[in-house]
Amino acid sequence: RFSCRRSGGGLVQAGGSLRLSCAASGFTFDDLAIGWFRQAPRKEREAVSCISSSEGSIYYADSVKGRFTISSDSAKNTVYLQMNSLKPDDSAAYFCAAALRTCDSDAYGMPYWGKGTQVTVSS
Repeated sequence: RFSCRRSGGGLVQAGGSLRLSCAASGFTFDDLAIGWFRQAPRKEREAVSCISSSEGSIYYADSVKGRFTISSDSAKNTVYLQMNSLKPDDSAAYFCAAALRTCDSDAYGMPYWGKGTQVTVSS
């Protein structure tokens, strides 16, 4: 069963940086596509970024391209999301999600989920 020990998140001023991490367990790490979704109050859950080591693919939402960087460390079974130049619109609960091998920007295509962590960007 997939689980994610998450860290990061918090409160930062606009223009600042935060790093989220998800230490995954329950599956062979390199078999997983792991990504981040976010959900702000009264908004749909949206894909932010995803990485699949087995397929050599990375996905970014248009709204975060050039500002966020996803990476993975298979020695630590951990995926990181470095978030730079944060904006108030980035404020949301961020969720780590996983699937076998293939990223999916549709939340329904990612069957495994961790708990959310709050990111708040003040203006």
